[in-house]
Amino acid sequence: MVAQAEVRREVGTIDDVIAEIDAAREAIWEKPPQEVLDLSVGKVPLGTGAKNNYLSTMIFAENELRTLTDEILWFAWATATRHPELDLKTLVAYMDEMGQYKANMNIYVGLPEAGEVMKLYVGGIRKAATMQEFADLTQSIMTYMNRLHGWVDIAFPWGLVDGFKRVNPIQRIADAANA
Repeated sequence: MVAQAEVRREVGTIDDVIAEIDAAREAIWEKPPQEVLDLSVGKVPLGTGAKNNYLSTMIFAENELRTLTDEILWFAWATATRHPELDLKTLVAYMDEMGQYKANMNIYVGLPEAGEVMKLYVGGIRKAATMQEFADLTQSIMTYMNRLHGWVDIAFPWGLVDGFKRVNPIQRIADAANA
């Protein structure tokens, strides 16, 4: 488990934070960031990995980014855009805690630049005065993390799963019924 260190990063205005996150996304749009290239060959800054391998680290990186983008950030954005009448302070407090955890986890799994971008987001949402500002910040970080997740997904050695094929469960049921 990653030690939970509170993230305190001074940031500029909401527009400045969005511009910085968007610039980070544009920098990785056409080609994978160096941290993903490094991770794909086992260069992990903290040496993270079970039993001296980096496959477990890649599994965690892929999973952490998927849950961050497809669940946490998307639900925060959807909540902010669909329910602007809700309490901003509570949503910010929740995403502050979740964002700090995910920033630390990104660093732990070999994605320190992504961790820093997530810290930038956390600093930004702390300044959000409206649900729209929160939504705009969340949309920005969500697109950055989605792109990063795409690169990690491409780098992941999916061919390894061929050694773990299971019997088609529907066929197994049909075969049992015919026996």
